[in-house]
Amino acid sequence: QVQLVESGGGLVQAGGSLRLSCAASGRTFSNYAMGWFRQAPGKEREFVSALSWSRLTTYYADSVKGRFTISRDNAKNTVYLQMNRLKPEDTAVYYCAARTSAWPSSSVNEYDYWGQGTQVTVSS
Repeated sequence: QVQLVESGGGLVQAGGSLRLSCAASGRTFSNYAMGWFRQAPGKEREFVSALSWSRLTTYYADSVKGRFTISRDNAKNTVYLQMNRLKPEDTAVYYCAARTSAWPSSSVNEYDYWGQGTQVTVSS
């Protein structure tokens, strides 16, 4: 089992920045690919970004490419999502997820463990 706890969400003005963190506990964190997803009210959960265990492979949704950066510190069992130039349409609950594979995926269905989510609200 892997437990994931997100933090770092909040209220920010458009154009601002936030850094989300996801702390993992349980089984060996470095064996897992990690992803970030988000879900806005009334919408389905959507892919944001993902990272391989080696940190060599990263994926980004087109909507966040160039603005968001995913990273991980395997020594700290933590994955991060740096979000810059935030837009009101980025408002959502952001979820961290772990996949029992070395390789990342953009599919919600391919992740095995999920955090409880952290709210990000971007005001215009």
